[in-house]
Amino acid sequence: MHFCSIQYLLFFALVFVAYWVLPWNRVRVWLLLAASFYFYASWNHWLACIVCATTFMDYLIARGMDGTASERIRRFLLVASLFMNLGLLCYFKYVNFFLESLQATLAAAGLSARFRLLDVILPIGISFYTFEAINYTIDVCRRKIRAERRLGHFMLFILFFPHLIAGPIVRAADFLPQVRRRKRWDWQRFHLGLQFILMGLFKKLVIADQLAQFVDPVFADPGGYKSSAVWTAVIAYAAQIYCDFSGYTDLALGCAHLLGFHLTKNFEMPYIAANVSEFWRRWHMSLSSWLRDYLFIPLGGSRGSEWQTCRNLLLTMALGGLWHGASWHFVVWGVYHGLLLGVHRAFRSWASDRPALVTALSGLPGTAARVGLTFVGVLCGWVLFRAQTVGVATAILGRMFAPAVGKGSPLPWLSLWVLLAVMAVAHAVGSRGVWRRWSARLPAPVLGCGYAAVLNFALLLAPDAGQTFIYFQF
Repeated sequence: MHFCSIQYLLFFALVFVAYWVLPWNRVRVWLLLAASFYFYASWNHWLACIVCATTFMDYLIARGMDGTASERIRRFLLVASLFMNLGLLCYFKYVNFFLESLQATLAAAGLSARFRLLDVILPIGISFYTFEAINYTIDVCRRKIRAERRLGHFMLFILFFPHLIAGPIVRAADFLPQVRRRKRWDWQRFHLGLQFILMGLFKKLVIADQLAQFVDPVFADPGGYKSSAVWTAVIAYAAQIYCDFSGYTDLALGCAHLLGFHLTKNFEMPYIAANVSEFWRRWHMSLSSWLRDYLFIPLGGSRGSEWQTCRNLLLTMALGGLWHGASWHFVVWGVYHGLLLGVHRAFRSWASDRPALVTALSGLPGTAARVGLTFVGVLCGWVLFRAQTVGVATAILGRMFAPAVGKGSPLPWLSLWVLLAVMAVAHAVGSRGVWRRWSARLPAPVLGCGYAAVLNFALLLAPDAGQTFIYFQF
């Protein structure tokens, strides 16, 4: 059930009205739980049952951990939960990838072997709700939170439909208290949720789906386009994936606000980051913090030597890349960002003994240079992320940095720059609080007409062949 579809609009409208008509909080919880199950089951009801079954098992495991004082039993139950969740993730998402990689490795060694690939369906959003279940059981085992006693509350934490498919990745400590708290209608919150929804629709339909028309032809045949067209496609993809994913997040946050829930922010203008470490503090923030807390720090974090810290960064980002998809180009993308983080850490340590250099880099020209260099580094990473194979990525990177002849951009450059300018102006207005001040002064009828105009504008400019959200595949 696509967020931008009429089917979802009717579904959400029905849930929204029923939710606020019901006066009992416990009944509201079960209404949202039933709606969330229907939302997922509308795609595949068997996989929805699997999600519910694993959620129920995690509920029992956490209750078991909370009910014992034995650290050995707690750790055994935690291992059982991790084995179940990661086992299902590996089976559905990675089993064929591992079989194909093993077959290719044996073939390279001169051995003949063929493995029968399994006919499995990848559950949408499995990586997201698996990470949510893992953070819950680990936090219960560490005694950071108590196990949730009400089954309905815990299942809603995992299955809540606005964030179920593509996040943001929520923490139990943030979400479960909201489930327990009684909700009261708030016009300001309704207004905020509506703004998020309109912003998300505009990002997705007007910007991301339009930019796909620059991107897809070039990545399908990189050898046929000249260098300037390749650069245009790569820059367009950077804007596309940001508007696509942050647009989904805005829609999720908006729908959650309309139901009285607050989800964590996932993006903070990542392309103005002055270094790659800052980029990851601004991009997919819920995943970045998850990888830090549940992977990087348990591996040793930055407590050891510089070499050990760089090793931990590399392992964390490589596994983060594999989390995105069962393909080697995602692993290479993760390793690439791990190397960038290691290089940045080494450079920062080296520059700390050179105050003149630090002063120069902290000024306006130096900051602009750092932002530009970081953006180019991220662009190269997006090539590895978007290309279907490492070979295609290599061909695109070669045409980016070595002059090549071929066809021009699939669409006029002017339309790309207009879209990017709209994106930049909108972010500048939002980040400086201009819209917050304006919207507080405008009469309600004017705001309503403005919102209707934005919605119609988005629907009119949306391409005839809309695309699904990029992060649905993860």
